[in-house]
Amino acid sequence: MPVSLLTFCGSLRAASSNLALLTAAERLAPEGVSLERYDAVADLPHFSPDLDADELLPERVRDLRDRVAAADGLLFAAPEYMHSLPGSFKNTLDWMVGCTRFPGKPVALAHVSDRHAFAPGQLEEVLRTMAARIVPEACFSLGLATNRLTAEEICEDARSSALIRQALTGFRKACGGPS
Repeated sequence: MPVSLLTFCGSLRAASSNLALLTAAERLAPEGVSLERYDAVADLPHFSPDLDADELLPERVRDLRDRVAAADGLLFAAPEYMHSLPGSFKNTLDWMVGCTRFPGKPVALAHVSDRHAFAPGQLEEVLRTMAARIVPEACFSLGLATNRLTAEEICEDARSSALIRQALTGFRKACGGPS
């Protein structure tokens, strides 16, 4: 049975380099790894603890939590805006806190560039606070100098495609899939 990974793009831009990275990962996924993108980040309501009760939970949030619970692991690719995580992405994380199957969930972080000095550490801290199990061998950075690239360019780059395949293979193993 393939390992099922749910991916999250922290950017809402149509031409996002993080979206390109996740699309490339979908195309480069090794055998035994299935990637599905969560694409409703922009559609989630603003987080409110007042709504975080079974009888009041918005349907979009219920869907998010169900998909997180069903996934074997989560892959996040998020940019840095103003030395921080994008607000809509942080909102998504806030809604995940109430997902009872999130604690201990294997998580990997993917970055297009090494130029971001603040958001990667903030994301790791938030995920640790949420009790995620960050899988170091599945985390990677393409280390690219530009953020203007397409999924095709990432897939065609031998170094980037090998890095993505290696990380996803490590993630598959960490999620209980075949080595």
